Amino acid sequence: MASPTLSAAGLGTLFAQRVVVGVGDMAVSNNTNAILTTYALGSCIGLIAYDPVTKAAGLLHYMLPDSTISPDKAKTQPSMFADTGLPVLFRAFLGVKGDISRAKFFVAGGASVLNGTDPFKIGERNIKAMEDWFRANSMRPSIHDVGGTHNRTISIEVRNGTIAMKTPTGTQQFSLA
Repeated sequence: MASPTLSAAGLGTLFAQRVVVGVGDMAVSNNTNAILTTYALGSCIGLIAYDPVTKAAGLLHYMLPDSTISPDKAKTQPSMFADTGLPVLFRAFLGVKGDISRAKFFVAGGASVLNGTDPFKIGERNIKAMEDWFRANSMRPSIHDVGGTHNRTISIEVRNGTIAMKTPTGTQQFSLA
């Protein structure tokens, strides 16, 4: 009987290291065995940055658009807010050899999940903060799935830029490679 063999692709999947990014947090990696994941994006925004040349990835899960409501919190947890979290993500992305000029971006979230009503319009305000930031930096997302009334869970495989997005109705796959 022949012994079983694994391809290099199979080994990557077998030894994948899942990095879970919590609410108001972020992670970057250039480890090709890493999978960056964040769960339950409701009104929050999840932004994935990916450099297909260096295989560097970053994932930010921010909660609120503007840190002026809590400057002290922004100092200790900048990833909680769009205006402080986005610069922190991109500095860290550069630190793992990601090149912003060739990076591709995926954005998800910004939903109104409270029975379709949100008197504070957090989801809408989070989307606008993201759009304003991209516009101010002459950038745009490659792929986005924002708004609506359902939550999303997103992940990226650092080795190939494959994104999985899970919603209550199923899973979709995208590529930033």
